[in-house]
Amino acid sequence: MYILQLNGMSLSVDFQQACISSLVINGRERITGSTALFQLRLRNRAGEPLVFSALDARTIQETSDGAVYSDFENHTAEIQGLSVRVFLSDDNGNAAWRVAVEVKDGAYFVEWIDFPLLPLPALADNNLNGDGGQILLPYNEGVLISDAVTRQMTDFRHWDPEYPSLGCYPLFPNMISSQMMAYLWDDAGLYIGAHDPNRSVKGIDFYGDHENTIMQMRLFCGVDFGEDFKTDYPIVWAVTDGRWTSAAEIYRNWFESSLPLRTQKIKDNPALPEWYEDNPLVVSYPVRGIHDMDEMTPNALYPYTNALPLLDEIRTATQSRLMVLLMHWEGTAPWAPPYVWPPFGGTENFNAFKEALHDKKDLLGVYCSGFGYTIQSNLIKEYNMQAEYDRDGLLKGMCAGPDGKVTISKICTGQRSGYDICPASEAGHDLLTKAYEPLFNSGLDYTQILDQNHGGGQYFCYGRDHGHAPAPGLWMTKHMQEMLGEWNDLAPGMLFGCESAAAEPFIGNLQFSDNRFELNYFIGRPVPLYAYLYHEYVRNFMGNQVCCPFKTEVDTLRYRMAYSFSIGDCMTVVLTPNGDLMNNWGTRDFVNVPDKEKTFRMAANLTRFYHEKAKPYLYAGRMISGSTVICDTVSYERNFLETPIALPAILSSTWKAEDGSCATVLVNPHEEDKICRVEGQDVIVPALDAVLVKM
Repeated sequence: MYILQLNGMSLSVDFQQACISSLVINGRERITGSTALFQLRLRNRAGEPLVFSALDARTIQETSDGAVYSDFENHTAEIQGLSVRVFLSDDNGNAAWRVAVEVKDGAYFVEWIDFPLLPLPALADNNLNGDGGQILLPYNEGVLISDAVTRQMTDFRHWDPEYPSLGCYPLFPNMISSQMMAYLWDDAGLYIGAHDPNRSVKGIDFYGDHENTIMQMRLFCGVDFGEDFKTDYPIVWAVTDGRWTSAAEIYRNWFESSLPLRTQKIKDNPALPEWYEDNPLVVSYPVRGIHDMDEMTPNALYPYTNALPLLDEIRTATQSRLMVLLMHWEGTAPWAPPYVWPPFGGTENFNAFKEALHDKKDLLGVYCSGFGYTIQSNLIKEYNMQAEYDRDGLLKGMCAGPDGKVTISKICTGQRSGYDICPASEAGHDLLTKAYEPLFNSGLDYTQILDQNHGGGQYFCYGRDHGHAPAPGLWMTKHMQEMLGEWNDLAPGMLFGCESAAAEPFIGNLQFSDNRFELNYFIGRPVPLYAYLYHEYVRNFMGNQVCCPFKTEVDTLRYRMAYSFSIGDCMTVVLTPNGDLMNNWGTRDFVNVPDKEKTFRMAANLTRFYHEKAKPYLYAGRMISGSTVICDTVSYERNFLETPIALPAILSSTWKAEDGSCATVLVNPHEEDKICRVEGQDVIVPALDAVLVKM
């Protein structure tokens, strides 16, 4: 038995039984059941998978700091020359895990290893013993999850990432923005973080039922046939006090000791445009149709200049600088990447629109659709690129599966049919740069260049003639950083973004992104983990709120806008072609629409509050563990659950400014004044407004 006495934690590993046998935190045993210490998957040259676990090793040799597992055999195969060495050490009172895999047989490569696997109690809402907690997961910017069973009924469930890719996979760097998670009880928490300065690809997730919860860190190895894999970084376990901010603090301290490429604090970044600090209101709408699966005929906001009177009204009512963010603007077909230019209807009216906005100091941006190659648009039937695809041999630039075959993409299949481009291949890289170069020279202020590429990550590729390893791994992060860096240099006056906020390695490249926190209401409660970790380095906007799960019978738009504002993001409204507000993008039924007058009044109040009081905190401040704020709750019904979710009526966050001062921001999205207690003091927050409480 290997035992470490650590800060607040006693950890026992039975290497002979290939499992973690005990984890005592604050005097309480936290392990429930048993699972193999690791499992891994190999593939042969035909792309066929072989899965082994620590329990399949017939030889186990203990070392001074771990064990070596070899002679693997399971019910399907026996592999010669496969060995796994695990390392466990005391790192300043925390547990530090490392692993090395050796594959001597050149007929196989190691695709991934789940290490270390840890069984913990079933989550609070599933737990029959009363010892369950909740998971902090950096999924889609940050969420607290207390019900693993219900989560599995949604599209945002635990998945095993596979080819071809899905946007909702719990994958880093992708929908998972940071290399950490935590299990939080009422009395303590366990932080689990991969302190990997190269930010290699990982599956960071958990799965469970009413019996237990398995914490999973899947390391995608990115090695070739017969090549060894070894982590040159620790996977750290540390005890916290049970608050999510305490776990975030551990990770932030590491992050700031090892910043990714091009990442620097907002206040030190000369490449940022002047509008970045001006808290623009993002106004998004389509110029064709009213939703993504609509007839793509021009609507009332086309030609582009038709929208100018409406935008003047919004600017006046909200007293805000506007970032107009267009959808369905592509001259090819909406959501049909990579070709987008010229804009629908040509450049003349588009450029006149852009100049008219700039004359008012407003901004213009566009949505793009990431790394897909569209063969056939399902929205514009005449858009078909099969002839070009065949003529130019573009197959060689597409993501391939483990068997070497290129399969139809799973991304946005309602809008298009095609393939996923591999930007690490020479053909894929050149195709993307050529397609987007006219956009880089367009004079636009912003491009969401990687919509569908959540977090800015690329899709899985196993291609063996692309110049990268034949499996997902570190090469994906490095190639994306390099290509996005090239694009930043090609368009120095334009900011880029992605769907969801930029995952950690791409923060320096994607500086304004679509932070759709509302998706986390499907699986738990959103928490501003992303802002806590990264707000001094990057800002985002609220996003178009697509797939918002709240029922539309109650107007929740102002609540969601208040949430975004309170965490330092820019607010967003989405317009119907007749100038009404959508509850969220993708809406087809406008029987229930948000109250425009109240929404715009709140936007005006919050914009004024930002400039007069809150800017030192919300612009480039450092989010800190908050004051104790006690307020009423509000309940909202969701479309997929019978039980409403109760949320704090007042949105709050606490910040430290550059001058060292600290303050709590309180935002009231409701039609009546609210009273809350902040550190024992009663504070009145006016209706549709905000207050600042200095600490």
